[in-house]
Amino acid sequence: MSISKLVIRSYTRFNSPTHAFQVYLAMSRCGVSPDHYTLPITLKAVGQVYSLRKSQQLHGVAIRHGLDGNEFVESGLISMYLKASEFGDAYKVFDESPERKLGSWNAVIAGLSQGGCSKDALLMFLRMRRSGFMPDGVTMVSVISACGSLGDLKLALQLHKFVFQVKGKRNEDVLMVNSLIDMYGKCARMDLAHEVFSTMHERNVSSWTSMIVGYAMHGHASEAMECFRAMIDSNVIPNHVTFVGVLSACVYGGMVDEGKHCFQMMKSVYGVEPQMQHYGCMVDLLGRAGLLEEARNLVEGMPMKPNVVIWGCLLGASERHSDVKIGEWVAKHFLELQPWNDGIYVVLSNIYASRDMWKQVEKIREIMKQRRLAKLHGYSLVTSVID
Repeated sequence: MSISKLVIRSYTRFNSPTHAFQVYLAMSRCGVSPDHYTLPITLKAVGQVYSLRKSQQLHGVAIRHGLDGNEFVESGLISMYLKASEFGDAYKVFDESPERKLGSWNAVIAGLSQGGCSKDALLMFLRMRRSGFMPDGVTMVSVISACGSLGDLKLALQLHKFVFQVKGKRNEDVLMVNSLIDMYGKCARMDLAHEVFSTMHERNVSSWTSMIVGYAMHGHASEAMECFRAMIDSNVIPNHVTFVGVLSACVYGGMVDEGKHCFQMMKSVYGVEPQMQHYGCMVDLLGRAGLLEEARNLVEGMPMKPNVVIWGCLLGASERHSDVKIGEWVAKHFLELQPWNDGIYVVLSNIYASRDMWKQVEKIREIMKQRRLAKLHGYSLVTSVID
């Protein structure tokens, strides 16, 4: 394999698709034609940036060099178009293939599953089986994931039985079992998820994380934290998704001290930089506990701008605890993101009413009345009330 191919592959693996495509362009300008190794890697890179124009250009390159019939190029084209939400083009490549291989079926099923088209993914799986193809581990991971998104327990049980008929590679077997745990978790059957988990001979970070997230999702806070402690004792390094599950469990269980400890542990012990979801969990946790000033300090110290979910959590907490000061501060920032959202005024009015601040309630009502009549954005109006 040439240096150019290795560089393109490396950039793609490290989620630097733009650099990968630039290397491909430089290679092409030097007169080096793509082959059945280079093109699939480049297709994968373009799929990561969701560029329709680049997708169409590479499709043309594949046709000009007679590579569009290659099974790896074909599945790469299908995946690329599906990631760009160009379902028509993806189906066209798939349907026009004269010698369709399993890789193309897998590309369509995976693309539909990952794109939120779970029913279509399952229908494609049934069509694949009727066509005489036996699925592999890659197929089953996508199908199980689609089933989990639907929360269909009856189908989940059927797919679980089918997994034992599939001969996958070792890493595919682990992925399949992890997908089963995730699927049962989404079907609200953590007992079945635990049964699958307990039979695993090899557990990776995704295995533990699926259990923790599943428990947290259904409000089993103590079980989630117990699983997390067992994961640490097993010397498995948690990732950012693990900590979303752990912090969510702390929110459901009202475990403020544990939540603070885990949030600090993320960066100091495991080098995991908190992302928006982690900050959202912490704001929710502190807000529910009435620690609104602490939540405000956390928000003001975020390295990114808070989103509507974080402002919504904090505004709801302000209403729950009748905190006028924080409520006014949140409302001002929230309205900068969503000036059309009358619900912010309603919540602020409720906070004032809970404190018998009837003059402020009347001002809010007047603002809302003017907004309805004049369809104003309301920046200066709300500022005059809460500044």
